[in-house]
Amino acid sequence: MKLTDRGSLLTEQPNPASQQLGQMSPEAFVQLMNEEDQKAVQQVTLVAPVIAEAIRQVSARLRQGGRLFYVGAGTSGRLGVLDAAECPPTFCTDPDLVQGIIAGGVSALTRSVEGAEDDEQAGRLVMTPVTAADAVLGITAGGTTPFVHGALAEARRRGTLTLFFTCVSVEEVPARYDLEIRPLVGPEVLTGSTRLKAGTATKLVLNMLSTGVMVQLGKVYGNLMVDVAVTNEKLRDRAVRILMRLTTLDRSACESLLVRAENRVKVALVMHHRGLDSLAARDWLAARGESLMDLTEKGAYP
Repeated sequence: MKLTDRGSLLTEQPNPASQQLGQMSPEAFVQLMNEEDQKAVQQVTLVAPVIAEAIRQVSARLRQGGRLFYVGAGTSGRLGVLDAAECPPTFCTDPDLVQGIIAGGVSALTRSVEGAEDDEQAGRLVMTPVTAADAVLGITAGGTTPFVHGALAEARRRGTLTLFFTCVSVEEVPARYDLEIRPLVGPEVLTGSTRLKAGTATKLVLNMLSTGVMVQLGKVYGNLMVDVAVTNEKLRDRAVRILMRLTTLDRSACESLLVRAENRVKVALVMHHRGLDSLAARDWLAARGESLMDLTEKGAYP
């Protein structure tokens, strides 16, 4: 798409409901923002089948040793980096499993790097580590970011699963990729500020994608975070409370069990329920793809 065409994009249109934005009281402004934000949730609901298919295909790749990359610029890039950064503490994943790439590099996380999003060749170059086993999600609210399309084009050339997130229709930006997630949230309250509704929709979709993939990979038990990385007191307390919930042990005994399991909640659970030592518990998990589904006869937590 040419630069001259961008003014016609849905994300660039003025919102009729906010024409008097500059004269609104704080109360009226908050009400309008809240009403508009509901549209982001509604639109994500409409693309739920595509999100579910993305979860299915990405988890299949990761299960076979692949990785997931998020690529974006500005707000889209920052949200991708944020989601990727949350996976290791939440699911005890290797930092390489889910990676966030932003146009302009690390410095672009805290300040604008002018022109970085327009560099299609730079987008191609950041895909150097990617292989056919991986998946790449390009995130661009307005659908036209050259950096993102450069990255996706290179990923596709390498045989990688390509996914595309945008808040504009296929008529505005034609389909090019394996799976495309397009919640059409409409014009922003502040014209063109896609950190608002479009950003909200982006965060909702990323929440679903990463969490759904980790569920498929056996990183949860019931609805509990059994692969939590015990790296601070808050997470240690959470780990102990999970063990208390899933065993008949008191806090002191769970704390001791967690230490013997080298701070791995899954290992601790197998040790308790299967009567194994730490090494044997790790082997038990490895033989089952790290899944706890047959840990007990019920196959789920009490």
